[in-house]
Amino acid sequence: MAANADAHQKQSATAADTSLTAGEVKKIDKDAGKVTIKHAPLTNLGMPAMTMVFRVKDPEMLDQMKAGDRINFAADKMNGALTVIKVESAK
Repeated sequence: MAANADAHQKQSATAADTSLTAGEVKKIDKDAGKVTIKHAPLTNLGMPAMTMVFRVKDPEMLDQMKAGDRINFAADKMNGALTVIKVESAK
């Protein structure tokens, strides 16, 4: 039974990691591969709502956004850095 509980916990954690959070793009730094986002709480990272700088998993993500855009995004810790791993336009 413990193995089933562990599998369920891992599945739940994965679902939380990929859930999208609302945010607003404040600044883009293409040279550094970073974006500043004012965001709602990031539950998978245990962070309250705030404005902060993130790296992006793929530099092409920065071409999809501009300052002032409302987005939904997923972030995670990759190689020790908070990184946007998925982004889509908020409708």
